[in-house]
Amino acid sequence: MRLRARDLYRLARDVRRASRGLRFRLTATYAALFVLMLVGAVWLARAQLAGSLETLATDSLDEDWTALKGNILRIERNPDSGAYEAYWYYDKDDPDETTVVLDIKKVLLITDSAGKVIEDHETEAPAVSTVYQGLPQDTPAQIQARVRQWVTAHKPGQAGKPFWMQKRDHAGKLFQIRAAVMWDEKRHDPFYVELGTSLAKNEEILRRYSVMTFAGVIPCATLLGWLVGWLVAGRALTPVRDVAQTAQRITGSNLGLRIPSRHSGDELDYLILTFNRMIERLEASFGQMKQFSADVSHELRTPITAIRGQLEVALMTAGTTDQYREAMFNALQDIDRLSQIVRALLLLSQAESGQLALARARLDLGLVLEDLAEQFQIPAEGAGVQLTAQCAAGCFIDADRVQIERMITNLLSNALKFTPVGGAIRLSARPLDASVELVVEDTGRGIAAQHLPHIFDRFYRVPGSGTAPAPEQGLGLGLSFVAWIVRAHDGVIDVESTPGKGTRFTIKLPAVGAAALPELAAPATDLA
Repeated sequence: MRLRARDLYRLARDVRRASRGLRFRLTATYAALFVLMLVGAVWLARAQLAGSLETLATDSLDEDWTALKGNILRIERNPDSGAYEAYWYYDKDDPDETTVVLDIKKVLLITDSAGKVIEDHETEAPAVSTVYQGLPQDTPAQIQARVRQWVTAHKPGQAGKPFWMQKRDHAGKLFQIRAAVMWDEKRHDPFYVELGTSLAKNEEILRRYSVMTFAGVIPCATLLGWLVGWLVAGRALTPVRDVAQTAQRITGSNLGLRIPSRHSGDELDYLILTFNRMIERLEASFGQMKQFSADVSHELRTPITAIRGQLEVALMTAGTTDQYREAMFNALQDIDRLSQIVRALLLLSQAESGQLALARARLDLGLVLEDLAEQFQIPAEGAGVQLTAQCAAGCFIDADRVQIERMITNLLSNALKFTPVGGAIRLSARPLDASVELVVEDTGRGIAAQHLPHIFDRFYRVPGSGTAPAPEQGLGLGLSFVAWIVRAHDGVIDVESTPGKGTRFTIKLPAVGAAALPELAAPATDLA
């Protein structure tokens, strides 16, 4: 008993879990709509069938009425009694005419205008059939009202609109009744006549149709619709399951995993595309974190090791105050370098992760170049390098002045560092069709072709000797900042270099109209 209860509980739990699934709900919705449409179609077909059967019964009664008025039935006075009687004129030896008359007499009522049943001359009995007597009887008042209505609307001999009604006998059988008015042979007095036909066969046909459809076709079609819906929903949700399974497999070590597109252009393809782009962003974020960790561990190891070594040597060998001061001075220099590395890494990490917002405004790039060229004149003269700036009019961009100045400053600093005495550095800016071109070129030592693809990477230093003492001691982050600033302003940067002849950096930034944005005032900024 306990095992059965446990099994029932598990079964109920599995059913509840399955019923909450998207596939089950989609299938149920599809099956419900399918059943509703099917039931509607069945009811419509049944209504059309019932209408067709009723039309056949109506046409049959119209034919009987036409035959009745075609001199088969005539209402005349009995010469002996002087009362009106129903006379039947047909060939009793003709089986066809006899059949027509017998069919007409199955459900028949003939009364005068007051609702009184007249006699049948042939049978010498009231002109009302036995079947009709089993139907609900019309009162004389109802008959009189119908006769008056008909006579008022039609003249003698004129075809009128009949009265249609349905009645059930005591056994529950349904009959269609056609009622109309006939005149006597002299067209003086109206008489009320009702013809009827049984609708039992029609009802039996409709009953069989209902049983067959609602007890057979609809359940089978519902089951088939459920199976088709289950298969279609399962096939439609396959990409969703792939997305879920892929998401479960993704870890920090396999962020390169992607879901293949179905190339159908539907919502599921859009979901797959969105999911893949999300993974790409996560991969980029994890890559930045890993790169940041690697850069920090790599760059901080050298100054920390140097500081530790200097302090250990001072503790072990220093014997005078001057020796301690020298050790402390060297350690402070390494600490200062360490602080610069940390600040630069944090700033670049914030920039690449989108946490560093740009304060954009209309900026005249020519004025910025002139200011920076003036600031760098003294360092250039001290290095024996000629610095010139050529700026055309109309170099307006939508930019953050602080970042643009940082970009140009980094490029000028590198140019001064690697340009020998007697060399030259040239700054230029000019407007193009939809952009502004900025060029920083020098006649320095140049960069070998194999190093050009990597110069914008973090901490990448081009090996070799330069004019400045130990140029490789730089942080290797300046050109990384330059590349980020260009990308942040929707620009592009290109570099050309020939070893021994110099390097040329070309930057193109989107141009903006001279009156499109308010001009940003030059802030007092530390460009170091």
